[in-house]
Amino acid sequence: MSGIQFDPVSGVAYALHGPSDGEPLLIGLPLMASFEAIFGAALKPVLDGYLSRLTDRYRVLLVDYPSIGASRDIAPEQLTAERVCTDLLSVATAAGFGRFTYWGYSWGGGVGLQLVSRSDRLKALVIGGWPPIGGPYKEIADAAERKQHEPEASSMMVLRSKAQYTQWIHYNRSVQHSWNEAAALAAMRALPKLVFHGERGDLVEAGIPVPIASLIRNNAATLRLLGWELMQVPAFGHEVCMKPELFVPAVRAFLDRSLA
Repeated sequence: MSGIQFDPVSGVAYALHGPSDGEPLLIGLPLMASFEAIFGAALKPVLDGYLSRLTDRYRVLLVDYPSIGASRDIAPEQLTAERVCTDLLSVATAAGFGRFTYWGYSWGGGVGLQLVSRSDRLKALVIGGWPPIGGPYKEIADAAERKQHEPEASSMMVLRSKAQYTQWIHYNRSVQHSWNEAAALAAMRALPKLVFHGERGDLVEAGIPVPIASLIRNNAATLRLLGWELMQVPAFGHEVCMKPELFVPAVRAFLDRSLA
């Protein structure tokens, strides 16, 4: 895994792309430091579709997280929102980042909300495929409980064992029970923020409806009042994150404008 580095404090493996003096940008899932090693050549165009549109200006930090690729294992019950933020801030420091922009999708997008709530180091925030208001943390945790003994094959492409799948239960319950969403969203009003999603981006997991796109649309007016920019990708669902050509140019334009 050429280019992989390791933060001994958090146990997180990471890789850096782009100029050493570039604008610092941490991109979480669905990207990762070991993306090619995990998914092979067939999905390399996805990774390239992100990096080729960003690394002329941005110093892009990718991480193997949580407990994937070359990173150290985390006991599933220890994967709380507080632990995730502590680890990601540690690896950002190891990578030489002071203040930085965070961009993530789905679970990775929701993590961005937790980072902003626990740190003053974020310069801008990009969330894909996750609603900032009324996030379906309970629904995801409930679905993970139903699927924990037989996770879907797509999950097991990345995870090391079925037992690890329970980390999504612990993470989402930790947010559900300890996070003051309204206060957090009010506190981040001045931060440049973008949320994007596929038009058909609602899910059903283990028979449980998981609203994502519909929650973002239904709360659009409130989100704009709170300072969010919104973007919908027509005709695509939650899988739109694997089509960087459809949204990375617009996200790049938002970042260029916000960080000028």
